[in-house]
Amino acid sequence: MNETTERAQAKADRRGSLLSAAATLFAERGFAGVSIGDLGAAAGVSGPAVYRHFPGKQAVLAAILVDASTGLLDGGRTVVEAAPDASHALTGLVSFHVDFALANADVILVQDRDISSLAASDSHAVRSLQRRYVELWVGVLALLHPSRTDAELRVRAHAAFGLMNSTPHSARTGARQPAAAAVRAALEQMALAALEA
Repeated sequence: MNETTERAQAKADRRGSLLSAAATLFAERGFAGVSIGDLGAAAGVSGPAVYRHFPGKQAVLAAILVDASTGLLDGGRTVVEAAPDASHALTGLVSFHVDFALANADVILVQDRDISSLAASDSHAVRSLQRRYVELWVGVLALLHPSRTDAELRVRAHAAFGLMNSTPHSARTGARQPAAAAVRAALEQMALAALEA
């Protein structure tokens, strides 16, 4: 690996660390309760060092939510393109989304609580990506349920997202919480039941 590539990788790693730390802090305290200094300290850098990667706290929030929405859309497309038929595509989408929800409970909480803190252009970008992700699901559901309207299928997709995105409440670590495998199985089973009922 040459020096330029190593520098680029190090920068990408620092950016990823900042976003991960920010998602955790925003989930714990809310967007308004976190300062640039807090973000830097959580990521192991000085507050001013955050500005080397982002112009401000709002840009950090935007990056978290845009990255998550882009990852969902890209990953969902990959699942659908690789599936041999619509039934496998739906099962794959559910499994993919549950994986995301289990790995990103903080991001889901931040999305639910702090999306209104985004600048208008960033909010538009996130909402646009999310609409395209929903329509990906609607396209698969339409193949399985051709007699249903797109509006009905959208309701089913959103209901399934509500189940799968319950991880900030259902998948937190602790002695009284069920094991991750049990949470995964329950979320997948319930989402498929909601989509196929």
